[in-house]
Amino acid sequence: MSVLLIGTLDTKGVEFQFVRDLLNQAGVGTLVIDAGVMGPPYFTPDVPREQVFTAAGTSLEAVQRAGDRGQAIEAAARGAAACAQLYARDVAGILGLGGSAGTTIGTAVMRAFPFGVPKLMVSTLASGQVRPYVGVRDILMMNSVVDLSGLNRLSRTVLTNAANAMIGMLKGATRPVAEVALAGSKPMVTATMFGVTTPCVEAARKILERQDYEVLVFHATGTGGLTMESFIRDGLVRGVLDLTTTELADELVGGILSAGRDRLTAAGLCGVPQVISLGALDMVNFGPPQTVPEKFRGRRFYLHNPNVTLLRTTPEENDELGKEIAHKASAARGPTAVLVPRKGVSALDAEGQPFWWPEADAALFQSLRNWMSPQVRLLEFDLHINDPTFAEIAVRTLLEMMKGEKSFVLP
Repeated sequence: MSVLLIGTLDTKGVEFQFVRDLLNQAGVGTLVIDAGVMGPPYFTPDVPREQVFTAAGTSLEAVQRAGDRGQAIEAAARGAAACAQLYARDVAGILGLGGSAGTTIGTAVMRAFPFGVPKLMVSTLASGQVRPYVGVRDILMMNSVVDLSGLNRLSRTVLTNAANAMIGMLKGATRPVAEVALAGSKPMVTATMFGVTTPCVEAARKILERQDYEVLVFHATGTGGLTMESFIRDGLVRGVLDLTTTELADELVGGILSAGRDRLTAAGLCGVPQVISLGALDMVNFGPPQTVPEKFRGRRFYLHNPNVTLLRTTPEENDELGKEIAHKASAARGPTAVLVPRKGVSALDAEGQPFWWPEADAALFQSLRNWMSPQVRLLEFDLHINDPTFAEIAVRTLLEMMKGEKSFVLP
């Protein structure tokens, strides 16, 4: 097993050689992939750049002739990720270093590997907005402090710490974390939660844990939903309790917590049993009040805290959301149920609360009825989403589907 070192050996070769030697001196094997395109590599890699660009569907010569830096980086990232997969069984960890180009290439490789494989990126960009690089993977971003341009007392310290961090992660794990997750004695169930659906999800989690399931709860803030779906695609999840689908509202209306257009698709594509509900579809998230777009002036708002402003969804928006959920649920390959809490979908959507709007909720519920395929169980209850009974029903429904039983009685 080796640490995969991925980067540009023409511009960062001295630094990569320094890190490689530190790892080798500690008894850790290395596999070096060169994604450089300019000058010759500083030292001979294990996987040359010619192989990288061939794997990207082009050639080193073609990229050099084009002289387009952006296209070269994109091809290098694509090719390096493809090459790395050829050695996936031998990769114990991944370490990259660089500026914007090296970070783009290195993290593209890291995102192609499953949860649990140690991933460390030493980057000049690590102290800024790193979501485009990290995505939903367990990537550790380490600030290089100084630019990675030769070795000096600062860069030597940072790179030594990076090598030691990787060595520590490898020596601290007797088995890959992803392997442990797959082989664990307790099957895993994922759930989605927001502050306004916490009572429901917490009650459901406790019931599932008493049934000897391990429950991973994801905060439905965009990244949370994306991360949950990546776990489902990785084959780590036995069942999904997707009670808080609020990220769909942000994607539709233009809020700041969208999880993208593919949200609510992984379980369906993978055939994983799923229970879907409508948690927090009454709201769209924005930042402080002054950041809310002018086009929403005159709409119903709730100031959740100084940094979070909530916008109430309209009947028209809820009609669209119901249609989207129905279409995605109807396309699922595995057992699927959609649970409707007719007395409100969040703590703010209850009689007497700021977002109580029965006509808006009715549009959502009717849209589900209009568009849902008969193969999906559409179950409606005169309960609020945070009613303990609703949580029990959601759990019982999921357990029935996971266990293949028509009726499952909770003790």
